[in-house]
Amino acid sequence: MSVTSIMDDLKRRMDGAISAFKHELSGLRTGRASASLLEPLTVEAYGSVVPIKQVANISVLEPRMLSVSVWDKTMVGAVERAIRDCGFGLNPIVDGMNLRIPLPELNEERRKELVKIAHQYAEQARVAIRHVRRDGMDNLKKLEKEGEISQDEARSLSEKVQKLTDDAIADIDKILIMKETEIMQV
Repeated sequence: MSVTSIMDDLKRRMDGAISAFKHELSGLRTGRASASLLEPLTVEAYGSVVPIKQVANISVLEPRMLSVSVWDKTMVGAVERAIRDCGFGLNPIVDGMNLRIPLPELNEERRKELVKIAHQYAEQARVAIRHVRRDGMDNLKKLEKEGEISQDEARSLSEKVQKLTDDAIADIDKILIMKETEIMQV
């Protein structure tokens, strides 16, 4: 394994951890409506369980209102049930083949819970980044041991790996602060 491929792999894996963190945060409900809020939901459809995106289109009507356009009239009840039972405290309003979902205000206690969850997601992402760093350092030590790179090169590359790690963790912290501000906004 070459040095450039190791560094590229580390960068790719760290970017993957950051994007996974962003995706997890997008599912956290804030005061504003977001189509990603309903994306994890599954619906009982045609004898199997499918993601809601496979039976309906989710859009944002207003800052505090979601709209779900169901494609098959027979699925409206199942989609409504899935939304009602999801645990977010949502009450969809059925309007033909469309469902309008007003988002209730978040209280202070729930906002603090969401911030704690966001911090947990951030810590998981940091741990993932550190695992990637450890793998990279192990690969560099292996190359050094095999004589493919010198000690000086290994030291220089390990500093680059540490810099990549520090940058990735700083990105995670920056994203977390933005999400925390968004959640606590009344």
